[in-house]
Amino acid sequence: VLPHLRRQARFSCIGERKLSSKTDLPKEADVVVVGGGIIGCSTAYHLAKMGVDVLLLERDKLTSGTTWHAAGLMVTFGSLSETSTELRKYTRDLYTSIEKETGQSTGFKPCGFIELAPNEDRLEEYRRVSTFNRKCGVDVREISADEVKGLFPLCRTDDILAGFYVEGDGRVNPVDAATALAKGARMAGAKIVEEAAVTGVCQRNGRVTGVQVGDATIRAGSVVNCAGMWARQFGEMAGVSICNQAAEHYYLVTDDMDDVDPNWPVIEDPQNYTYIRPEGGGLLVGLFEKEAAAWNVSEIPSDCSFTEISPDWERMTPYLEAAMSRVPRTLEVGAKNFFCGPESFTPDLSPIVGEAPELKGYFVAAGLNSIGILTGGGMGRLVAHWVKTGLPDMDVTGMNIDRLHPYQANHLYRSHRVVESLGLVYQCHYPFKPNETARGVKRSPIHERLSKQGAYFKDVSGWEGADWYAGEGNTPEMGALSFGKHEWFPLWESEHRAVREGVGLIDMSFMSKFMVEGPDAGEILNSLSTANVDADEGMITYTQWLNDNGKMEADLTVAKLKADKFFVVATDTMHRHVETMMKNHIKENGRFAVVSDVSGSYAQINIQGPKSRELLDKLTTTDMSNEGFPFRTATEIEIGYARLLCVRITYVGELGYELYIPAENALHVYDMIVEAGEEFGLKHVGLKALSSLRMEKGYRDYGHDMDNTDTLMEVGLGFTCDFNKKTPFVGQSAVESQKKDKSYMQKRLVQVLVDDEDAVLFHGEVVTRNGEMVGDIRAASYGHTLGGAVGLSMIESSNGDKINKKYLDDGKWEVVVANRRYPATVSLTPMYDPAMEKIKA
Repeated sequence: VLPHLRRQARFSCIGERKLSSKTDLPKEADVVVVGGGIIGCSTAYHLAKMGVDVLLLERDKLTSGTTWHAAGLMVTFGSLSETSTELRKYTRDLYTSIEKETGQSTGFKPCGFIELAPNEDRLEEYRRVSTFNRKCGVDVREISADEVKGLFPLCRTDDILAGFYVEGDGRVNPVDAATALAKGARMAGAKIVEEAAVTGVCQRNGRVTGVQVGDATIRAGSVVNCAGMWARQFGEMAGVSICNQAAEHYYLVTDDMDDVDPNWPVIEDPQNYTYIRPEGGGLLVGLFEKEAAAWNVSEIPSDCSFTEISPDWERMTPYLEAAMSRVPRTLEVGAKNFFCGPESFTPDLSPIVGEAPELKGYFVAAGLNSIGILTGGGMGRLVAHWVKTGLPDMDVTGMNIDRLHPYQANHLYRSHRVVESLGLVYQCHYPFKPNETARGVKRSPIHERLSKQGAYFKDVSGWEGADWYAGEGNTPEMGALSFGKHEWFPLWESEHRAVREGVGLIDMSFMSKFMVEGPDAGEILNSLSTANVDADEGMITYTQWLNDNGKMEADLTVAKLKADKFFVVATDTMHRHVETMMKNHIKENGRFAVVSDVSGSYAQINIQGPKSRELLDKLTTTDMSNEGFPFRTATEIEIGYARLLCVRITYVGELGYELYIPAENALHVYDMIVEAGEEFGLKHVGLKALSSLRMEKGYRDYGHDMDNTDTLMEVGLGFTCDFNKKTPFVGQSAVESQKKDKSYMQKRLVQVLVDDEDAVLFHGEVVTRNGEMVGDIRAASYGHTLGGAVGLSMIESSNGDKINKKYLDDGKWEVVVANRRYPATVSLTPMYDPAMEKIKA
């Protein structure tokens, strides 16, 4: 197979280099950046430009880790994340401007980029992405197969339905780009020292105080871990968990080809696992195979540099053949090199960025998942701003280091998940595609019971969450993935309607749960919370936590069980974020309270729907009437032999209750509920229905439809504020200022309902008013009761108009889904039960 390539390829392993220590190290710096790749150089550059005294320490030579062998794509197209898209745009501009600033070339060549769509699903995906990218300012246009051929004549286009072309994208020389950033950093006052391996991180009272380089100690207020594939090991020195893992990454460079024009664009063909671009006198054929190979899971050698890995021809040949079939001429020439080098990936293919929950002043910027070059400039700016000001100025909910958990750094977890992570880069990004590796990490106490009901489980922050049910005795099958309605859509609808019309059982044991106890617990939680959470005992309160700028940090509930005992519940993705906020707030304010993570100690079973009270009446001696158990009550009740916390609250917009059951009693209570529920038609309900139910009610979910760049007023949650409570909340002055000046009226979160029952929304679809793009769908589902796809969108008025009911009523609203425009209805108030009559029944 490909014998001519096997004969002519040349391989080498650059030897491990002994590092020498430097004697001219400074005694102190404001910030120490560890790692001299593209991310470290960019971070140092931006810190220096901000006037920060920064020292960059590189264990060997700049770029000697992963940067030196990166393929150098500079592409702004392809992401449904506004943050990622903005990072790319900034980086592309920086690679041009820094050449003028420093005189050092970055090798940036805006030769263009084309994404190829060889089938209908890829076409659907890229049309969705291109609309969103245009809204973000990326000049992408859809072109025909003939136009692709005209731009890259050797490309086989017989199966191409369309290409997506960005003329200003292209390629860059990674080493030159990093060198330019390093030079710019030095020009701005940064000090960069090579061959200076950091051997320890100094800390005191939970805060960074400096680093050690051999026998030398350097005082510093902050440390930024930009150590790339070594980031995990370097983090371990300081007790910080970082779960990136290196994998083999391949590309082939052909011999010179007379018929290749070096000005041709980069083409990307994910269906055949490849990107192809001119390189030297030939072509570079890069690979992202479906199933990758982990590299050195136990430990990345600390002294390896400019590393090349002997390629696995047997494993890679089928992928290479598929890739080269896109440009058949590559099969007729030899190869200068079939290169394999290590590159690190994360469990969810998002970067690991931010201040470590374990250690104040310790920041991380690693795990870039092969987009380090094309986001490096922006990433460095983001991290520098975060370090300098203490807060990020972009949405980081999807990349914040505290979204991840220590178990994800385990040897077995990393070795399994990285195989899938790299492989997902070029797979079609279906909205409901499940993770297949590193599963079964956490299971609800009633997991086996749910499995017997035909639960289809998905990964929910490591928990096995029941997404929908095939029914007792049936085996759930996802079926063919698509961007439309799946074959289990009717099952989802039946679960949704059961909650609206009868009663449903929802397992939400994956939620983050904390017991906060101590004499100062109420004061601490009240100062964090916008609402008054320290009022009456036996009450639960919905509240938000903000930062000093009045921007969102968490969305949760706090139940006051006793004067000195509170139960805090947050979404699964914000587990460590919320926990860290509480612990830091206690410490910084010198108060006494203890935060205990009890997430696994309690099963959470939600009983929701108009018949939920009747069901619980059969199970407990507690008076469950509206008078005896009013909305927001949180108290202990008995069911069978168990005692549990019962809270009257809902996330689906119906009369309902959340039961927090000691794990050892969960099966007993579950069995009693199911038995008693037969009389009322109790139905097991999964997370798909939970999503559609909450979306019809317009309920928010931090990290999905709200993020850290939003203010409380913009997301419509100003009603949670108690401005008169004894303890002012963090960010109160900022909220009061915005409430007074009404600036939030130009940017507001609205509910959007598509007026076509066949349309499906997921995320990133663009919302227009009178033909003008004013927002995009942040999160969505299908409103089975409302009769169409429904989502939440942050819209902004371009001319300063106030976004109020008149603004909405006067506009012609549409949602663009893969080039299709659908009429829509937009509302500032919930479209389902706006008066909350059902909830308080």
